[in-house]
Amino acid sequence: MRIAIIGAAGLIGKELTRHFANGNTVVSLTRGDLDITACQAVRKVILDERPDLIINCAVLGVDACENDPALAQATNVDGPEALARVSEEIGAVIVHFSTNYVFSGKLAKGGFYSTDHAADPISVYGKTKLAGEEAVLGNSSRACIVRTSWVFGHGKSNFFSDVAANLIAGKSIRAVTDVWASTTCVSDLVNRIDEIAKHQYRGVYHIVNSGVCSYYDFALEAAKILNLPAIEIDRLIQPAQAEMMQWRASRPGYSPMRCVLSEELGFAPMRDWREALAEFIRRFD
Repeated sequence: MRIAIIGAAGLIGKELTRHFANGNTVVSLTRGDLDITACQAVRKVILDERPDLIINCAVLGVDACENDPALAQATNVDGPEALARVSEEIGAVIVHFSTNYVFSGKLAKGGFYSTDHAADPISVYGKTKLAGEEAVLGNSSRACIVRTSWVFGHGKSNFFSDVAANLIAGKSIRAVTDVWASTTCVSDLVNRIDEIAKHQYRGVYHIVNSGVCSYYDFALEAAKILNLPAIEIDRLIQPAQAEMMQWRASRPGYSPMRCVLSEELGFAPMRDWREALAEFIRRFD
């Protein structure tokens, strides 16, 4: 296949580029190559490249959306709509990434969000990501929406990617105890994207590792895998509540997900987040 990856400089974009490089022609487009908010440029690049598969990883972050709603609209809605329109014109499949932030996080503890639940975002980020989903689905007959959350892997700094390295280095970590969701190993995410793309199954997918955790749970599990003594765990992992964090945007309090469509299609269940984390940490050795 000829594959265009938009937002290729991010964690997911880098892993997609690496994964699909074997046996495919991959056009990796960073923001410097293509600004997704420039809709005419988006159309021209896609018409010039004529990919069979378009994967859109471009996004404006959670707090940045709250600070600049107009840019959030351009990045998370208008750009994806332009991609979807031109993908339909050339007959390409489009995979567009979304988020658990389309939900409020008010689900009863112990439950999991599926696509049977109505979306009810509580932030500019969540609202624009939901609008982006609708724009892509409304303009492409070959669209796949992938909602994921708390993605970790090598090559991009975030809380979940950095926990193990920080603990190994003896750096203290502030870990939120009262926000729960699903975590996702980027390699597992990309493997499932490959399955979806090959079968061209249109629809909305929740792609996450199984299980649920808080930031604090994730950090404790990393410490356990690293065999840190209890005294070191207490010293390095500092529990905190969400209200103590300097977050501009509201986060869903409880938003783990499960994928009904994957189950219906017979895809194998995603492995537990603890297993994925253990494999990730072993790569530090």
